[in-house]
Amino acid sequence: MDRREAVRNVAFLLGGALSATTIGVFLEGCNPTPEKKSSTDLFSADQAGLITEIADIIIPATATPGAKAAGVGPWIAMMVKECYPKEAQNVFVKGLEDLESRARKEYNNSFMKISVKEREHLIGKLRDETVAAQKADSDKAVKEKIAKKDMKHNPYFFAIARDLTLLGYFTSEIGVTQAYEYVEIPGRYDGDVTLKPGQRVWA
Repeated sequence: MDRREAVRNVAFLLGGALSATTIGVFLEGCNPTPEKKSSTDLFSADQAGLITEIADIIIPATATPGAKAAGVGPWIAMMVKECYPKEAQNVFVKGLEDLESRARKEYNNSFMKISVKEREHLIGKLRDETVAAQKADSDKAVKEKIAKKDMKHNPYFFAIARDLTLLGYFTSEIGVTQAYEYVEIPGRYDGDVTLKPGQRVWA
């Protein structure tokens, strides 16, 4: 099994925690036909660095290495560029620009130069706003779209960043072998193992 297949499997396992946009990407497959070949990258170098820092706020280093150490940032940039539809790409780029603007407005500095606590504060606000917006969109969908069988959901910047951080981290070598309980050669399969208090889940 290659990593792309592993990512797809983890996407389904984490289905309840992922946004409709991300689930749709994996249902449709990761190889959409590009609308046009572009000679430029989707993200600037500064934006690529910003993606890495956002991922590291979502999964920071604790007793185990965080998202930055697992190389999640470049993986997110690749996934958005190669797998997500144009609408979601535009939302993601606009989200990066808005986050940078908010950092300068609230802290008079670039997101890359403010403190970790200030970054956490901005990302926390963005998370709360996204949850509220998704709930409003879901309520609207229930009222207006189900009758038409139109279940399309709006893509949200933070939801995409969170989804891909989780997927990238927990399919990385660090995520599988250090964040999870990992046995390289497990032997027999046991589907009902009692976990001790504080024990990590099995990879």
